[in-house]
Amino acid sequence: MGEAGTRASSNVHATAIVVATTGLLFTGPSGSGKSTLAFTCMAAARRAGLFSALIADDQVFLDVVNGRVLARRPQAIAGLMEFRGTGIAEIESLPQALIHAAVRIVNVGESDRLPPENERFAVGGTVSLPLLRLAATTPDPLAVLCAFWPDLAGPAG
Repeated sequence: MGEAGTRASSNVHATAIVVATTGLLFTGPSGSGKSTLAFTCMAAARRAGLFSALIADDQVFLDVVNGRVLARRPQAIAGLMEFRGTGIAEIESLPQALIHAAVRIVNVGESDRLPPENERFAVGGTVSLPLLRLAATTPDPLAVLCAFWPDLAGPAG
């Protein structure tokens, strides 16, 4: 990419969204519920009067730029989100945004009751993001994320 401080892109199987001014990367195995939980977060944010948008679903290009993680969408899937068993919908989206945290979708029956403390998601071998595990069955994922990351939805006002 020629720009100083930029590393080559990595293509990850994930869903990236923005809620207020916070970029979130949802990770997990295929079929784990990444798209559904990300969309549920976006819908809850909008009901609360906050901005939210999709960056990319299923494939996300991640770049490390000056020590920060930038998520970009592949043009072929711009604005598209797949809801397993239902179909593909057009969703308001952004071409790119900074990512501030990662969410790993887990199956409660197959994961430890408590995760390791201060878990991180590595990007490009040089940067890591705070990581929170979230059960695939979480009915209000944005509320849970805000309980652990109070600044996620922007400054209290």
